[in-house]
Amino acid sequence: MTDVFMQTYHRLPVSFVSGEGTWLKDKAGKRYLDFTAGIGVNCLGHAYPALVKAITEQAAKFNHVSNYYQSEVSLEFAEKLVAACAPVGMRKVFFGNSGAEANEGACKIARKYSLRKYGPGRHTIVSLKGSFHGRTITTLSATGQEQFHKDFGPFTEGFRFIPPGDLEALDRSLDPASVAGLLMEVIQGESGVFPLDPAYIAAAAKLCADRDILLMFDEIQCGVGRTGTFLAGEAYQVKADIVTLAKGLSAGVPVGAVLAGEKAAAVLGIGDHGSTFGGNPLAAAAGLLVLETVRDPRFLAEIVRKGERFQTVLAGWRHPQIREIRGRGLMIGVDICIEARPVLEKALDQGLLILSAGTKTLRFLPPYSISDAEIDQGLEILRGVLDKS
Repeated sequence: MTDVFMQTYHRLPVSFVSGEGTWLKDKAGKRYLDFTAGIGVNCLGHAYPALVKAITEQAAKFNHVSNYYQSEVSLEFAEKLVAACAPVGMRKVFFGNSGAEANEGACKIARKYSLRKYGPGRHTIVSLKGSFHGRTITTLSATGQEQFHKDFGPFTEGFRFIPPGDLEALDRSLDPASVAGLLMEVIQGESGVFPLDPAYIAAAAKLCADRDILLMFDEIQCGVGRTGTFLAGEAYQVKADIVTLAKGLSAGVPVGAVLAGEKAAAVLGIGDHGSTFGGNPLAAAAGLLVLETVRDPRFLAEIVRKGERFQTVLAGWRHPQIREIRGRGLMIGVDICIEARPVLEKALDQGLLILSAGTKTLRFLPPYSISDAEIDQGLEILRGVLDKS
């Protein structure tokens, strides 16, 4: 079945045909409880009725219009997304197709800002070890994990990695003579769900402001309500110059967004950047529904409550295979004492879909619509798997 695909994924042995809410169904009719949400993409769950309606109604009008023109639905999406991010200082948005594309756009903005203001040579982008910013050559260059670099060099020049949490390394690396931007995830996802320390974030913001280096928050995985605030950075009470979003932003329709604050909002001019499908009407219609749903304070409070339930139940087991639990909202990482891959495979056999991050970390990014009963049911399956591992 998979011979037609390039073998880029270590796929688990299941093929899905339909979904509803927090559940997926395979071609044999077996149901699976989904704790992955498509790696955080299907934030509202599967076949969410209001989302289906929004996409269907837009598809009946038109699917796409070139960005040489404007569509009302895309304009409304842009206006409401900027408004949602205005509390952290965002002024304008550029739409692309993915998180990698959003992060590429952010790096281009930082470099042009620095070039126009200070001249050549001030183009380095600093990012953190353990980070993940995408799979293109440039976003791999910004990704601080060697496992993703193998076989793909030479990389885009001008990227530097520093250890997260190290204030001295941060100070040394943010050289105002050579650095254009600092790119960071406030919660590192792919390396195992590691929230950065608030004092470190505050220090980074101050250093960037003092040295006129653009601070860029990659919220591809942790944004759009995933942690219980619309943007994860809101919890740090720090305003970045650029914020990137994707994954759950349109709940399954491909989209990426680069949002810029006062310093960076006017950097890109006509012809500087583009994206054929970026912010197309289908993505915009879906995104409007996401914004309408997720921005509700009661909805966000439920994400916080459900995340606390996850962590409380897991911690209450005091299971010998669990070493550490961390995260925020419905973005949770669990370090275990055994290899994660066999746990994923055994959980799949029992009808539970979970993620890994690295070799010995389980990761949970369930749909926001998950119920307490489904949380408990899935965790009981996981407990049974760990008991036998």
